[in-house]
Amino acid sequence: MMTSTTDPATVGATVAALCRDELFDDLEELFAPNLRAAVSAETVRVAWSSEIATIGAVRELGEPRTEAIAGGLIRVSIPVRCEHGGMTLVVAVDDTGALQGFRLAPPADAWTPPPYASERKLTEHEITLGPAESEVPAILTLPRGRGPCPAVVLVSSGPVDRDLTVGPNKPFKDLAWGLATRGVAVLRYDKSTRVHPESVTRPGFTMVDEYLPNAVAAVRFLRQHERVDAARVFLAGHSGGGKAVPRVAAAEPAVAGLVIMAGDTVSMPYSAIRTARYLAGPDPDPVTRAAADAFIRQAEATDSPGLTADTPASELLFGWPASYWLDLRAYDQVKTTVSLNKPILVLQGARDYQVTLAEDLPGWQTALADHPKAAFRTYAADDHMFFPGTGPSAPAQYEEPNHVDPAVITDIADWVGADRRGPLAALRKVFGR
Repeated sequence: MMTSTTDPATVGATVAALCRDELFDDLEELFAPNLRAAVSAETVRVAWSSEIATIGAVRELGEPRTEAIAGGLIRVSIPVRCEHGGMTLVVAVDDTGALQGFRLAPPADAWTPPPYASERKLTEHEITLGPAESEVPAILTLPRGRGPCPAVVLVSSGPVDRDLTVGPNKPFKDLAWGLATRGVAVLRYDKSTRVHPESVTRPGFTMVDEYLPNAVAAVRFLRQHERVDAARVFLAGHSGGGKAVPRVAAAEPAVAGLVIMAGDTVSMPYSAIRTARYLAGPDPDPVTRAAADAFIRQAEATDSPGLTADTPASELLFGWPASYWLDLRAYDQVKTTVSLNKPILVLQGARDYQVTLAEDLPGWQTALADHPKAAFRTYAADDHMFFPGTGPSAPAQYEEPNHVDPAVITDIADWVGADRRGPLAALRKVFGR
């Protein structure tokens, strides 16, 4: 099925209807060649079925919203309302009406500031970041005052926005506003794989391409800013970003230290299989079982000793190319962290099922046991997003308004030394505290 229109909103509405009706082969016909090389009808079927199994059947498709993005493309976002929640279908459409990007995202709802953040104590400034081929929009959040202050670059996992938006929640915005209220500058940015989804299909694409250009540019931008203490620019990586920040610091020695938030130490395919089985539960219905099995097959193919550079991306996790996974096999985030000899703060939520207290945290603790500059914090009530809660963690809980645990804000601010040069420093010196 091919549309006769090049109007992005109409194309987006057509894509949403095809997904709702589960006509994924027809949907694949709308893919541009580079997207078809990375994503198949089966990949979309698995992703869609997995979401629907969690949030229920589609009840309504909302009005498409369009915005211009890099590369002359138009991003179209279509709200999808379901029986037990919702999501946003996001596509990138070129001037011929073909799809250059496709993903499922959380619903876009209103965010309210957490109680520990004060807008009166901060300012925000829009900037652009990175080299031309991976340039992204970003926001610098500065504490009010003269400075210089410590600064943190937030590094996320996956093709997400600068706020790490999930349901009505924006955990990176919580961190930015909470830390700026405590005197720490924060720079956060849209991931390049969100702004430039076509980059994943470039020959030889790896984690280096995904993370380093923009993260290194962010560190260098902050070190040159007049309000920032150039000697105290830190990286804080969440989930896959936690895996990546040691590699960024190895490439940019000026990084003062690392905050690793829910950073895994097992292989990503193993983590993906673990997560799929957790979400499927002990006795899944046939649809959920089929979706989980298909996802697990992709993870097993990704982890297979027989993986080569010629393995089709459509057979692998997330539809990402073999070059990415082969590079990731050769990278050890734990050994890299130890070799840096920099201050390290590792944060872990006890209710996290994606990166776990039982299997991932011990990898950091064992390797860093004799590291004089390593510190660890665990949060008994927190899930993968560091949202406090009760009971077993589940994706549906992300659809409920929540905020990053205030203890996380306090621990990071204290660790980077937010008050080291603040107004209390002189008093501490006088009284010896």
